[in-house]
Amino acid sequence: MTHAQLVQRAVEWLRAYRCGVILSEQTCANGEVPDAIGWKRQCHSVLVECKISRADFLADRAKPCRQKPEAGLGCERFYLAPAGLLRADDLPPSWGLLECRNRKVEITRPSAKKLRTEAGFRYEMNLLLSSLRRVEIRIEPQSITEFLKWKNRMAEYNGGNLPEGVLAAESEPNSFLEV
Repeated sequence: MTHAQLVQRAVEWLRAYRCGVILSEQTCANGEVPDAIGWKRQCHSVLVECKISRADFLADRAKPCRQKPEAGLGCERFYLAPAGLLRADDLPPSWGLLECRNRKVEITRPSAKKLRTEAGFRYEMNLLLSSLRRVEIRIEPQSITEFLKWKNRMAEYNGGNLPEGVLAAESEPNSFLEV
């Protein structure tokens, strides 16, 4: 299994773990490049670092964000590796372990739920905002707001009616914003 395949499994697992927004391999202001990170309700973030070898895992310990975990990302933090590669007692305190067995990702050890600090939250916001800016650059000359209002344009085009099966924005359920 390649690192890219493991990252894809991490993204799929985060989606199944009910993360509504997921980014993979994006550089953060603290220097961290999370393999995958997702956000659930109430800004709860879940970080997944993918390791395909013990050497890669051991090298990860030297990263500044591992040396100073208070600057790290993720309310929950996991390593994802092929089954049997890592042991729970290899992990940093409070980190969880996900193992990939026959294309399925399983939680071998759960993560603590409140690992992110205020500094980590600010780094996550920076990561999200820089990602939004990259999207905005790609859709220029429109702004993100204009791009997201495509339903309004569709309704205008259709004489005030949305196409069948399309809900108005205020009618859309969004479980990620519920408290």
